[in-house]
Amino acid sequence: MNLNQLYYFKTLAELEHYTKAAEKLNISQPTLSHSISSMEKELGANLFEKQGRNVVLTKYGRIYMFYVENALTQLELGKNQIERLVSEGGGHVGLAYMTSVGTNFVPGLIAGFLDDPQNKNISFSCYEGNTKTLLYNLKREKYDLVFCSMVEAEGDVEFIPVFEQSLVVILPEGHPLEDRKKVTIQDICPYPLISYTKESGMRRIIDDMFTKAQIMPNILCQFEDVNSMAGLVEKNQGIAIVTDSQALHNYNVTKLELDTPYSRRMVYMAYVLNRYLPPAVEKFKDYTIQRTKAKK
Repeated sequence: MNLNQLYYFKTLAELEHYTKAAEKLNISQPTLSHSISSMEKELGANLFEKQGRNVVLTKYGRIYMFYVENALTQLELGKNQIERLVSEGGGHVGLAYMTSVGTNFVPGLIAGFLDDPQNKNISFSCYEGNTKTLLYNLKREKYDLVFCSMVEAEGDVEFIPVFEQSLVVILPEGHPLEDRKKVTIQDICPYPLISYTKESGMRRIIDDMFTKAQIMPNILCQFEDVNSMAGLVEKNQGIAIVTDSQALHNYNVTKLELDTPYSRRMVYMAYVLNRYLPPAVEKFKDYTIQRTKAKK
């Protein structure tokens, strides 16, 4: 069995059609059929069964698919790692972050880094997500660095504070509280709350605010990102506590200061301890630390 056969098997399993799979793989259908038959003969089990004009994985095919996907993922990670290591005068940074820092903070950071002529050949891949997902993929080597919330239980991850965000309350136009400059947790508790999902680092901060105030929030909906939350607030379906960002200017909402000692959130740069970081990643990490330290 060879690597091409694994790609053939995975593609057919995803498309469930020999002709479509062969076209995507740029091979003939007989070649694909022969390859799958050879695999089944070698494994001693049928991997596919007909379902109308399509084919679907058998029980044995589903089991094998799990291992094939893992194997191909590991091979891709290995390929990416070698490419990073052998790159001369360049390199690549896999960066991921919470949506709230993707509008200004991260673009400004990357732009400043690339303004240095010595860094002009370094490229970036950027992704967004909530803290739980970011850390999960960081440990699986999908990303090199992430900007996220602090998670205490992650002993194998280093968290470096880099950026502090203000928290604000957003209201729909015409809301009874819109004439206030500041509001407290007690002021907003009578109104339905649109909040972050439980996987979000922000959700833990908000829950802690209400716990300290000994108030149970009336959570109407939960979202992963501030854009969806602001959109629902604009539709007069509730209010929200969010990180202050430029994205809020895209919505017809009123922004109020949150009058509480806990109205700020620290953003951290995280990476896995004792894992080798390619030169380009190490360079960007050091740049981030120096630039954010200078601004404090």
